[in-house]
Order: sequence, then structure tokens, then C-alpha cells
Amino acid sequence: MTILQLINERVQAALSAAGAPDAPAVIQPASKPEFGDYQANGVMGAAKALKTNPRELAQKVVAALDLQGIADKVEIAGPGFINIHLAPEYLARRSETALKDARLGITPVAPQRVMVEYSSPNLAKEMHVGHLRSSIIGDALARVMEFLGHDVVRANHVGDWGTQFGMLTAYLVEIRQAGDNALELSDLETFYRNAKVRFDESEEFADRARDYVVRLQGGDAEVLKLWEQFVDISLKHCEAVYQKLNVGLKREHVRGESAYNDDLPVIVEELRAAGLLSESDGAEVVFLEEFRTQDDEPMGVIIRKKDGGFLYTTTDLGAVRYRHKVLNLDRVIYVVDARQSQHFAQMFSICRKAGFAPESMKLEHIGFGVMMGDDGKPFKTRSGGTVKLIELLDEAEERAYALVSEKNPELSDAEKREIAAAVGIGAVKYADLSKNRMSDYIFNWDTMLAFEGNTAPYLQYAYTRVQSVFRKAENVDANAPIVITEPAEKHLAAALAQFEDTLLSVAEGCYPHYLSNYLYQIATLFSRFYEACPILKSEGEVRASRLQLAALTGKTLKTGLDLLGIKVLETM
Repeated sequence: MTILQLINERVQAALSAAGAPDAPAVIQPASKPEFGDYQANGVMGAAKALKTNPRELAQKVVAALDLQGIADKVEIAGPGFINIHLAPEYLARRSETALKDARLGITPVAPQRVMVEYSSPNLAKEMHVGHLRSSIIGDALARVMEFLGHDVVRANHVGDWGTQFGMLTAYLVEIRQAGDNALELSDLETFYRNAKVRFDESEEFADRARDYVVRLQGGDAEVLKLWEQFVDISLKHCEAVYQKLNVGLKREHVRGESAYNDDLPVIVEELRAAGLLSESDGAEVVFLEEFRTQDDEPMGVIIRKKDGGFLYTTTDLGAVRYRHKVLNLDRVIYVVDARQSQHFAQMFSICRKAGFAPESMKLEHIGFGVMMGDDGKPFKTRSGGTVKLIELLDEAEERAYALVSEKNPELSDAEKREIAAAVGIGAVKYADLSKNRMSDYIFNWDTMLAFEGNTAPYLQYAYTRVQSVFRKAENVDANAPIVITEPAEKHLAAALAQFEDTLLSVAEGCYPHYLSNYLYQIATLFSRFYEACPILKSEGEVRASRLQLAALTGKTLKTGLDLLGIKVLETM
């Protein structure tokens, strides 16, 4: 049981004993050290419901509150807040337990089968900066869920089907027939752009492209072979990005739109059998009463167009149906741009009505905002074009390499490159993951690569600072008891004890910035501890105890940054 859970349980029991059994025990870490370590602020709401004085009720709660061996002081503040000061001895024992455990004392949760769908690029194009947020937010959530003990299924629902593949196939056949093999598929972006120009300029080419779509959907062996070539090369581009980003998506996690192609007519028939399908202007549509048009009419969701084609809503319905019937998932998390919120809300509603997903299967759209340039507009090249993600990451490494070379010119080139890769990629990821995912944010190289403030380089340097202490220390007793006497020691130990609660909050709300901000707090508190409580200059039990706190800090930083997909280094 975490400290927060333990205190919550005890305060809830005290509220019941004080005559407020239905009042929620709202417990949270105190905002300032002088307020203690935790604060209970549910008393005022309970007092209002009971029509009694908040401070009088708070006094009754404190009198009934059993925190023996956990807190050494409990006090009432303001109109009815209860400040809880944890006992140093209790924090010391919690710290010792965490340090000796490979999982830092974190107990595995009751496991659920959880799918995280993220990244999901359209194939036959290279990934661009618009794919960054989904890829790294989704990967961080998958890592945290996995660490907590859930059975995590990663899903890369790529766009690998549809009209564009007919266009690309027609263009590939055309240039090969003309004997022009120079371009081929080495540059997917250029290839796609040239094919699109041909499609827009030539009606004859467009007709051939549409014919290839029909042949592809009909299972034509020759066209399927060319399609597989496009998919394979596209995925290799994606995998190069994932590897550089330190994102855990592999080929086996890919299940694209094409996988549900054969099920789409079945989806239509099942919707019809459920009485959900209507015809509108030749198209087959599901009308949803809970979604209204500007004219206050039920909003229609097209399932099959009048030309017989399907939309990606139909494919998404097929995916949910598969994930319930075949994968037997408890929770599905879709990490997709917030602008798709209505699509997911409508799709989830249809799934419930049609029985594709039972109420017990949780469906969540985890939206996010837009990465903006310095001009406050979506991030683009100077000419207004799309920025390839691999090029952005290469630039991050080069900028970090320049900083490392200036900071540590004595390092070998190989060492500089290793540090630059960790710092540059970490900086890009952390700049995103440290923000509330629902917010837009300004992409700024100078800010994200700074070694001060809430940045990846600052946290990475905090970790190397801990490692530096142990390189200089001798005769470290890994079993030494932790003794907390100084305020800086207690503040650090209290924060370290909140790691599990932080991860549980990330998993519940799917907000990685909770973890980012927590790690920044740990790094900041360690810096204060380092200045206020000399480690190597102290002696005996004090020195040994402070080394133990430093060791727990290093393990927490490393584990937490790894859960964000950010690498640490022994030296920087």
C-alpha cells in the first residue's frame, strides 16, 4: 500500500468515527514544507454537509486519527485543513525497503489486459513531426502500465490501405515501364509527391490508379506484391525513427487498416441486424441521437459510402470488435490528436450500441495538442513544408553534439556522439512529455537543450551527479541504515516515497507530465540535499546514510526517465 493510500484509509476511518462516513478523504502532498508532507482537505465539505463548524469537525477527525508510527505531528490549519507530518523514522524504513527492491518497493497492481494504440502513421510517406507526440506519449504510457504490472499490448494501427496505394502502384508501374529506376522508393516523400502530381494532372493516370485500387481490394496477386513492397519500405523508415526515438514499437505490433478489410461487410451486416443502419443519399449511415447537428438533428456517421467504399470509422469499428472478441482486452487507449475527439466519441458510441465492446471494456481517447513553431503556428519548415521527423531528430543530435563539444572538449568523438544522442533525443522527448498533453506548446531548441530548469539535460545531469558521488566514494555499505535528521534529508525522502503514487496517477489519467514534473522535483530536492548535507565530507553513520539516500535518488531518476523512454549516462 502506498503512503497516500494508507493515509487516505486512516483519514477515511477517522471521518467515519467523527460522524461523516460518506465524506471523501481528499489527501494530497502538501504544497509547502511548512504544511507538512500530506494535507487532508475533505473536512470542510463534510462540515458543510453536516452543517457544523469545520475546525470542530477537524478536531474530532484528528482525535480519531490513528497514524501511530507513520506521522509524528498532525495539526489543524486554516478553516479545517489537516496537515500531516511524517515521522523521519517511518520515511527512513520506507526508503531502505525501496532501495533493496529491484522495483523500488512498488507492488504490482492487479493486472489488466491493456492496449495502447499509438504512432499510427499513414504508410507510403515518411513520418513527420506530427507523429512525434503520439509516438512518445503512447510509448511512455505503455512503459508505465507495463512497469506497474499490466499485460500491455502495443498497437501500431498504420494506414496501409486505400486510394493512395492505387495511385502509388500505378506510378511505380509507369516509371518502371519507362525504364526509370533511379528514383524508385529511396525517398518516399518525393515518390509520393510525384505520384500525386501525375494523379492530379492526368485523368487517364487517375483512372489507372482507381483500377489498381479495385485490383488491390480484390486480392490481385501482382498488385498485392507491389503493395507489400510499399508497406515493407515504409515500415523500415518508421523503424529507423522508432529506434532513434527509443520507442518500443516493433514490426510485430503493426496491424494496419488492411487487416480488417475482409470484416468490413460483416460490420455493415451486424449494424443492420442491430437496427442501427439507415440509408441516406445512397450511403449507409448510423444516426446518433446524442450527437446533434446545428439544426438539432441527429448526427449521421457514414459507414459505407454510396459508391460502396468504406471509411476509416468502419475500420476502427472492426478493430474494436477484433480487440474484444480475439484479444479480450480490458482497456484500450487511443493516443491520437485531440482534433479527432468527435470521431472517437461517435465510434465508441456505435461500438456500445452494436455490442462490439461491452461496458466492461474501457475505451479511451487520449488526445493531445499541437507542437507549434516560434510563430505560434503548427511546426513547419521555413518554406512552409512538412518537417520530416528523422531530420528533426538528426538536428537534435547535432545541436547536442555542439554543446557537448563545447562543454567537454577533452572527450573522444565517440563519447561525444553517445552523449549527444542521449541528450539531444531526450531533450526533444522531455520538452513534450513535461507539458500537459492537452496543451499546445512552442518548440524551442534553446529551452529544451538547457542544462538548467525543467529539461531532460538537467535531469540527466542530476543522475550523473549521483554516479559521480559513488565514483569518488570508497567502502560504500549497501546495507547501511538510513537515519533522517536534517530537513533536506526528510524532504528528499518524503518525495522519493511518492514515486508509486505518481505512477498510479499517470496510469489512471494517462498524463505523462505527472511523472516528468515528479522527476524534476526529485532532481531539485537532491540538489538542495547535496548542498545542505555534505555526503563525502561527512563521516560514519551519517555518511553511510546519505550515500543510501543518494543511491535511492539515482535509482528513482533512472527508472523514471526510462519509463519516459529517456536514456541516462554515467558521465556527461
